[in-house]
Amino acid sequence: MIKKETLAEQAFNLIKKDIISGKLAPGEELPEKKLAQEFGISRTPVREALTRLAGEGLVEVSDQKIATVASFTEEDAMHFMEIRTLLEVYNLEATFPMNREVLEGIRENLDAQLAAIGAGSYEKFIDLDREFHLLLAGSNPNPKLRALIHSVNTGVNRAFLVLSHTLQLSAREAYEEHTRIVNALESGAIEEAKREMTGHMKNIVRRMKGYYLEEETK
Repeated sequence: MIKKETLAEQAFNLIKKDIISGKLAPGEELPEKKLAQEFGISRTPVREALTRLAGEGLVEVSDQKIATVASFTEEDAMHFMEIRTLLEVYNLEATFPMNREVLEGIRENLDAQLAAIGAGSYEKFIDLDREFHLLLAGSNPNPKLRALIHSVNTGVNRAFLVLSHTLQLSAREAYEEHTRIVNALESGAIEEAKREMTGHMKNIVRRMKGYYLEEETK
């Protein structure tokens, strides 16, 4: 049975797509009334959608309850990446060896990543990219560490979204980096897997820095 999307889910997906595509720019206000009229729905599901987007780091809500598309500075991105690198590399060691069922789920995620790239569905790829890292952390016995990895992937995911105009190249690169990590894990080469994860984090930083450098020269 196919689950029908709620109005809040529809609003969430529409707004998220516009953020990813760049149609909605960082700092742009997201008035509930205007969005509700545009979508032909009431303000309540729009409010729910904005709250969910804020939880993902895509939207910021002020003390005055004014929602805007989140902005993300280079300094913010680099701070997140420093923390994320430490957590993600350590997590591989803490969860090694991963059981077959976990690795099979990660392989399914990789297949879905490749399919999304082939279909040009980069907003889907971004979600799968985030899910990939959460799957790697899923078997970690430390719930606080899992929560931290979830948190930094949400924050960094926002920075990655900003790079959407270069996503055709960076998505393919990220997929290949993910694949090398999993290949190492499956072969029992934990040190190689950690090196590949470190390299993956460095490449994310490189792609981010390239974006911000391009923005400065506009």
